[in-house]
Amino acid sequence: MRILVLAGGEGRRIGGLKPQRLLGGESLLDRALRFARAWSDEVEVADGGSDAPGIGGPLGAVAGALAKGGDFLTIACDMPFLPHDLAERLARTEAAAALAESGGRLHPVCALWRARAADGLAAYLATGRRSLHGFAEAVGYEAVEWGTDPVDAFFNINDEDDLARAEAMLSNAL
Repeated sequence: MRILVLAGGEGRRIGGLKPQRLLGGESLLDRALRFARAWSDEVEVADGGSDAPGIGGPLGAVAGALAKGGDFLTIACDMPFLPHDLAERLARTEAAAALAESGGRLHPVCALWRARAADGLAAYLATGRRSLHGFAEAVGYEAVEWGTDPVDAFFNINDEDDLARAEAMLSNAL
């Protein structure tokens, strides 16, 4: 299965260049790539260059990947504690999209997108909406739940405080 690492955000709340920020001496992007390569030999980084033209944000990356065909998994480079069974558990579903969920929150950036989701893209874009969650609703999704104890595997880093918390979480895990 192809893995698409979402790394195209500007990261303004953390001072820019979020994928290059260090956690435990490793960039967030390198950490995400290490996870992705454990699941597949087909790994791509979505940094904006391969997005579908005219579609911004993560949906642009997903649309670009759908245009290539085949099923694929998306993960976000700012979620440094992803569960090791993410790809396997999401692949068990038959829905057009399988979204990770933890603590009652959906994480559409961590999702398995089936090739058939492409059939609903044009109609969704015609609504003017651009969220991954909305697109998943439009094509039909299944949520796959993970627990949050001892930590939420889908904790994401948006600012310096989050990065400091992630460092503490990493230190406590060692």
